Amino acid sequence: MKKKNAKISVIVPVYNKEPYLKECIESILGQTYENLELILVDDESTDKSAAICDRYGQSDERVVVLHQKNGGPTAACVAGMRAATGQYYLFVDSDDYVERDMLAKMSECLKNIPGEVVCCDHILEKQKTTRPVRSAAAPGEYTGDQLVREIKMKLIGREQKIFSLSRCMKLCEKSVFQGNEPYYDYDIRFGDDSHLMYPAMLNSTRVVIMENAFFYHYRYVEGSIIHRYDDGIYESVEKLIASLSKAAADKQVPEGRQAVDREHCYMLLYVLKNELRSPYKNYKAKIRDIFGSAGVQELIRSTPLSVRERSHALLYLGIQYPDSGFISILRWILKLYDR
Repeated sequence: MKKKNAKISVIVPVYNKEPYLKECIESILGQTYENLELILVDDESTDKSAAICDRYGQSDERVVVLHQKNGGPTAACVAGMRAATGQYYLFVDSDDYVERDMLAKMSECLKNIPGEVVCCDHILEKQKTTRPVRSAAAPGEYTGDQLVREIKMKLIGREQKIFSLSRCMKLCEKSVFQGNEPYYDYDIRFGDDSHLMYPAMLNSTRVVIMENAFFYHYRYVEGSIIHRYDDGIYESVEKLIASLSKAAADKQVPEGRQAVDREHCYMLLYVLKNELRSPYKNYKAKIRDIFGSAGVQELIRSTPLSVRERSHALLYLGIQYPDSGFISILRWILKLYDR
């Protein structure tokens, strides 16, 4: 099989994205790369998304439509992989879209070998601005010991990741996902991409970081996520850390335990930011319960952490001293930022 003819399964989890879904689907079906299938997994949408999926499924033989009981994005992705018949998987979120030559250009980097992953860059599209986002990892091909040192050991536990652990923007040979079911926790709501992609990247045998490959358009609607309070985010983070810890241990990542602990600390910064946005009057008590616990305080004390971003530095002080009046100041600062 010639590498350019490898079949690619594009998997799109769909949940209530009616305003954007048609553009997403059209950008995939309009690819210059011909040997593809599009798997639309409707996760029990309550808007017209399911009907849109069905229309494309009826009009284009390349489209497979699955309807399932709502189980979250990871469950939808897993269902899509089970139905996929391609040698390679590419995930696209249903409110995003891609350049029409994305698959053609990414496939040129393939060598048709088990375990390879090709990563592209993306365009961040906010409501009023757009900007290119590059990987922090140097462009090139990574294999063997270099892959372990420069990629696998640096996937987590860094303030600035070498590249996003998003499931999107990556063309993955399907075997990287095989055997990873024990690491999936469908109750994870925050950072759910990580428990899908971290063990997959640890399974990789060859990783290609493309240069100036801005093929993926990531749509970011301001206010829809960053200002929304999630009452269960701490529990979700703890589940995610348990998943990452198991994957790092099972796959014997060098210094994996330390990387997981650092990732845990960085995730706690986001937990504190979330709790500072709480609409409830007892927000201080909940912050003390979480960050004043013996386990969290021991983790913070025993984990050396590099914190360079100014906002992270303030939050880091907050998780170190959750009983102080500084928490009220942080909440005030965040309210000014959110306006």
